[in-house]
Amino acid sequence: QVQLVESGGGLVQAGGSLRLSCAASGRTFSTYGLGWFRQAPGKEREFVATISWSGGSTDYADSVKGRFTISRENAKKTVYLQMNSLKPEDTAVYYCAASLRPGATSRTYDYKYWGQGTQVTVSS
Repeated sequence: QVQLVESGGGLVQAGGSLRLSCAASGRTFSTYGLGWFRQAPGKEREFVATISWSGGSTDYADSVKGRFTISRENAKKTVYLQMNSLKPEDTAVYYCAASLRPGATSRTYDYKYWGQGTQVTVSS
C-alpha cells in the first residue's frame, strides 16, 4: 500500500506564490514516477506536472509552464510543486499521484495512488 498526503494549500493574492508538498508512506518511493493534477468546480481533473523517479525528466501543462516547478526528495519521500505568479484560474483542488512506472507521464491512467487533495484559492 502507498499513502499520499498533500499540504501547503491556502488563499493567496494573484501574482503570489505557494509551495505544495506531498508526503508518501509505504512502498519504495524512489521507484515511482510522480505527478500533480488539479480539479476546479464543474471541470474535469487536469494534468499539471510530472517528474521521473530520478528527477531527470519533467513535463508541464502549457497553462503552467514558466510559472510552476515540480521537484522531489526521495530521502524524504516527498514531492513538491512550487507555484509562482499565481492567477485566479489556478484556483482548484490539487492532487499528487504516484505511478508504479518510473518515468514521467501526463496520462491519468498511469497513476495508481492518489492523495486526498489540498485547496488552492487565488483571489483577484
